[in-house]
Amino acid sequence: MKYQKPKGTQDILPGEVEKWQFLEKTARELFGRYQFHEIRTPIFEHYEVIARSVGDTTDIVSKEMYDFYDKGDRHVTLRPEGTAPTVRAFVEHKLFGPEYQKPYKTFYMGPMFRYERPQAGRMRQFHQIGVEVFGSDNPAVDVETIMMAMEFYQSLGVKHLELVINSLGDKESRATYRQALIDYLEPFENQLSEDSKRRLHENPLRVLDSKEEQDKEIVLNAPSILDYLNESSSAYFNQVRELLDELDISYTIDHRMVRGLDYYNHTIFEIMSAAPGFQGAITTVCAGGRYNGLVEELGGPDVGGIGFALGMERAIITLEAEGITIPTSQPLDVYVVGIGDRTNGATLKLVSHLRKLGYSADRDYMNRSAKAQFKSANKQQASFVITIGEDELDKQVAQIKHMGTGEQQTVPFTELYQDINSLLKQ
Repeated sequence: MKYQKPKGTQDILPGEVEKWQFLEKTARELFGRYQFHEIRTPIFEHYEVIARSVGDTTDIVSKEMYDFYDKGDRHVTLRPEGTAPTVRAFVEHKLFGPEYQKPYKTFYMGPMFRYERPQAGRMRQFHQIGVEVFGSDNPAVDVETIMMAMEFYQSLGVKHLELVINSLGDKESRATYRQALIDYLEPFENQLSEDSKRRLHENPLRVLDSKEEQDKEIVLNAPSILDYLNESSSAYFNQVRELLDELDISYTIDHRMVRGLDYYNHTIFEIMSAAPGFQGAITTVCAGGRYNGLVEELGGPDVGGIGFALGMERAIITLEAEGITIPTSQPLDVYVVGIGDRTNGATLKLVSHLRKLGYSADRDYMNRSAKAQFKSANKQQASFVITIGEDELDKQVAQIKHMGTGEQQTVPFTELYQDINSLLKQ
């Protein structure tokens, strides 16, 4: 029997995993400057946490979740996204308490799971980097969150970015718009896709998000939610726009953008890429928005929230489309060549000593010839090669070669161990 990874998953191998580490390192450094702190939640949650947060009528809950009953007959699901688990943790651990900094700012990284047709940048096990901010209804928090998402990609060298924003308003505005949208769509009901027919009365805003061509044509002339914002919702969105303008962050408004999850309200946004490698296509590389009410829905206080998430697979594809090369090699400071069986202990002792001093060091473990060992040192791009043969062992000396200049010198063991730092600075 031939064993293979499950469909829709991938093995991230050495030589590739360094790209992921680079993204993670970049995110941690950037988010740290904004005073965000990492949170790690379980990869599975009680079904109700996701269903109640994301919405029963969303594709995630109705079609894509890996949910099952465990041996204790508990209904659980692999997490399909990161916001609901983070909100659950925020409420469960009372992170809204007076002892915690407000707003409470956190980020996460890790695998998510959705059962869907695998394609480039979209897997059944995929990985997200996301942030959440709890406790503030200041439009400046919306703008700062957007700015941080943009800065993440800019710090990676991505240049072809476009910010798209919209407002879904508060509950009152959404309810008014919901009825207006139903009134518009009902005459077209027979022409809608099967999914949109089902959503028409359950969650009509999701029809605007349909990928079916017949639905896209119908919603082209649908009313704009911006025309149904009440005074407070309109004022909030205007403040977000004014702050973006003040920071010289360019954006476009798409009144048909709704996002795929039910918990969003007020500001929503997507960051798009038109990188040359996408050959004219526009690709969403990050998305997020405000979700006031979600913390209260999961049993917490009535505090606002906003966040974003980006797929790491999609981020790597975007870097490749920009022509950006992520460094994947790990530079080797010293390769220790041992010639003869009697040098086995001496070379092992030396590489151990070098590593304790903070150098990256390696040696041969395959009993290869001196020529093959030097070839390995070249392949690993070693800066220095230290050779110990049986003659050197008898004389208690070693040969140090600078691979860049070709210079070589003989050094006593005592000097090698006592003054290695100066020897490797040549």
